[in-house]
Order: sequence, then C-alpha cells, then structure tokens
Amino acid sequence: MKKLLLSTAMLAVSALPGFAQGYTPDPNAKTGGAITITYKDDVATLDPAIGYDWQNWSMIKSLFDGLMDYVPGTTELRPGLAESYEISEDGTVFTFTLRAGVKFHNGREMTAEDVKYSLDRVTTPETQSPGAGFFASIAGFDAISAGEADTLSGVEVIDPLTVKISLSRPDATFLHVMALNFASIVPKEAVDEHGTDFGKHPVGTGAFKLDEWTIGQRLVFAKNEDFWREGVPYLDALTFEVGQEPIVALLRLQQGEVDVPGDGIPPAKFQEVMGDPAQAARVVEGGQLHTGYITLNVGIEPLDQLPVREAINMAINKTRITQIINGRAVPATQPLPPSMPGYTEGYEGFSFDIEAAKAKLAEAGLADGFTTELYVMNTDPNPRIAQAIQQDLKAIGVDVEIRSLAQANVIEAGGAGAAPMIWSGGMAWIADFPDPSNFYGPILGCAGAGEGGWNWSKFCDENIDAMAIEADSMTDPSAPERLEMWSETYMKVMEQAPWVPVFNEQRYTMKSERMGGDDALYVDPVSIPVNYDYVYVTE
Repeated sequence: MKKLLLSTAMLAVSALPGFAQGYTPDPNAKTGGAITITYKDDVATLDPAIGYDWQNWSMIKSLFDGLMDYVPGTTELRPGLAESYEISEDGTVFTFTLRAGVKFHNGREMTAEDVKYSLDRVTTPETQSPGAGFFASIAGFDAISAGEADTLSGVEVIDPLTVKISLSRPDATFLHVMALNFASIVPKEAVDEHGTDFGKHPVGTGAFKLDEWTIGQRLVFAKNEDFWREGVPYLDALTFEVGQEPIVALLRLQQGEVDVPGDGIPPAKFQEVMGDPAQAARVVEGGQLHTGYITLNVGIEPLDQLPVREAINMAINKTRITQIINGRAVPATQPLPPSMPGYTEGYEGFSFDIEAAKAKLAEAGLADGFTTELYVMNTDPNPRIAQAIQQDLKAIGVDVEIRSLAQANVIEAGGAGAAPMIWSGGMAWIADFPDPSNFYGPILGCAGAGEGGWNWSKFCDENIDAMAIEADSMTDPSAPERLEMWSETYMKVMEQAPWVPVFNEQRYTMKSERMGGDDALYVDPVSIPVNYDYVYVTE
C-alpha cells in the first residue's frame, strides 16, 4: 500500500495535462434499476462546501463535480470538469480549460464564472466551510478569510471556458484539493435562491440529482440524463433510507430488501457474517487511510494543561478497544496511519501506564482527578468504545460523562468548541487524498480550529503550522525531504498531545447478491461506502 501511494503522489505532479483520463467501463455492466442504502442517522447537508462526514461524502460526490476527479476505485487523479490544464514551471499557476456543454441540474451550462464563484464561496468566512483551509495556497486567501476581500484575487476568469488559478506559494497537493468535494462547482443562482438551505436543495453537475428528500425517512437520487461522462451512471435511482438501526439493516439485506448497509456490518454480528461462507462472499475488504482518535479540547480546563493530556494518553488501553471491534484494527501511535507516506516508523507513542498517568495528573495539581464529558456518535460500536474509554479514565480518577448523540450533533459540538473530548468513531478521519498534509490542515492545523472546523481539539501551534506550510511548498509531493518534514511535524504534534490516537481500522462493505461492479468500487478510497456512479445491478 505504501509503495502504491508513493507512486501515486509522484504521478500527481510529474504527469501533466492529460494523465489518467482513460477509464474502461465494465463490459458486463447493465443499465437501469435502483438500489437501496440504509443509515441510522439522517443526512445533515448535501452542500459540498459544508458536508464533511463519511455518510454524505459519497452522496455529494454523486451530485457534484470539481475540476479534478479520481479514476474510480483508486487514488489516481484524472481531469473532471476541466478537460485539460497547464502548470507553470514554478508550480504556482494552474490554467484549466473547461469541458464545453456541461450542464447543471437546472439546465444551465457551466462556465468559468461558476468556478470562480464556487471557490470564492467556499473560502469566505460567511460560508463557515470546514474545508476552507485546503485553499490557503491560493493567492488572496488570507484577505478573503480575514474579511478584507470578497473574492480570491488568485482566481481569474480568462474566458467562458478558461480559468487561471495563481498560488501564493507552490502547493504539492493542489490538484488533489481541486478533486475534493469542497472544490465542487455550484451555480450561484441556486445558492441565492435557497440560501443556507442550499444543502437541502443541491444543484450540481453530477451523475445523479436530488429527486426527493423526506426528512427522517429517505432521500432519492435520480439519474442525471444530461451527465457529461458518457455511459454512466448505470443505475436509474439511489434510495437512501435513514432511521435504520444497523442490525435491522443487516437483517433486511439478508432478506433481499437492502443492497448496501451504509453503517457497515454491526460489530456484534461481524463474526457471524464472516463465519458464513455465503454472507462472507458478499463482503468486500479493503485498506483505508484511517485513524480513530479522541480529541482533547485545549481550550477547556483542565485539558488546557499538557500533563493532563499526557495522562489521558497513557490511560487508554488501545488493545482492549480494538477487541471491541473484533480486531478489525491495529493500535495507533500517531495521527498518520501506517500506510501513509510520512508515517514515523518505530515511534511507539504513549505507553499504556496507569501509574505514570496518575503521576501526570498529580503534576498538574489534579491528584484527585476531575470530571469531564466525552461526546460520541450513537451508532454501535461507538457507545461501547466510549464506555471503555470511560472505564480507563476512571482508573486514574477522571469521571467521564458520556454524551451519546446523532452524528450531526457531535460534529456541531466539535466545530463550536463545546465538547471537552470527542471519540471520533463513525466520523474518524479517512484521508481525502493520499498525502500526509491531509491529516494536518483540517483536523490539527490552525485553519481547522475556527468555528465549524474539524479541528475539534482547537489545537493551534503557529510554529508547527509554519513547518506544514514549508513541507507543502515543495513541488514534488514524494520528495524524501518533504516526507521527513511531515514526519517531524507530526512528532511535534504528539509532543503537545491534542489527541489520543487509538486505532487504524480496515474497511468492510457488505452488498446484496445482485450488486455488480469491481470490488474496488465498494471500498473506493474517496467514495465511502460506495462509488455509486459506477456500480450496477445484475437483475
């Protein structure tokens, strides 16, 4: 996996305008039909500038497009709404030529003005996009984010089908950023019409369009007959049923009523499913760039004290927690997962040591412990993991009240800085693209620590931020000195202990017997749980 990712990162910079454009459609694919996907919780939003959880990520990908895209089932970049692009020799100017005739779901043709509007919108503070920091290398970002400008000076419309983006510094990840949901192109008139409700009335250029949304019950996506990629999607419709307990969803899949249980195989049923050859045959396993962690809000007492954060790190029995999910993970020692370039080999992190943890609390003047709260998503196994964390911390005198809430409520509390601690399960970080920078900016960097951001520890160290910027200013993403700098960056983060890295998890997707398409589409690294644009039904 590591060798694959390193070569992919090199390709993203070294292969110029037309790389990875080819994708051979499945010759066995059948068109037509519909599938049903289930989730326990309702969807918070379908606005690509706002949505940032594993539940709505692939939904948004099917409704919207960006200038760049990925070959289905891979992390290999290919052009999206951009037909081609050119990069200046110094790596700071990207000129994109757009595809002609691409239509939004409302029937209007997309132009370069829409690209500029969309990038301005995602970076303006009023939008409160958790992904705004991804665009920090674009010239004018500092001014627009500070409220000193209404537009990004670095994004220039040359003509209706050409847009030039100038960066304030080289950015090794920029093409990957242009493939993120946050970089999706949206029509201004639709946003103006619906305002903050645009996320409930999405209009994009994607393979599907929203046909129905009954809050608390279901969402229905219909095939976009005017989709600009020839031959896809294969399916006529997608139905997302919400309010379904994972255990019920599994039973319905076994009865042929559901095609994909979006919340995955319930941990309590995992061994039963994998022990049955007929059911195990419908499970697709894949690796993922994932870390599950506990955030420690450095802005809330007593978590603002380093010894307290170190004590919590030492008190967590990570091996026991991995057993709760049937050993589908390995204990984590640092923010980066082992298969990510920049991972620090040999670093052991904080050892599980109750007595040392108690000593750290005493050092902070808290020998008698303290009381705090742990927020957790209310889908199994997360409440059980939270209980294990609660028990571990009780052993050092820390009393933890568990706040078990719907995913959207946990995300809201984290973004607002209201949660002292959050167990990230069900929302845990899976890389948006295969580069070490993606585990820093949005969830550990200063840019992500603002209102609505995903840096729920609210950790912000300007010196570490400067190291991160220096690493990303190198034009070759796979340069050894860049990866070494990222390794040093994460080691500096661990010295401050804003997280407890808990485990790195494998991915399992179960599907109905009638589902067709390459297995890679069901563990697509950038569409979770499934790349809906390319799967099909066989009957």
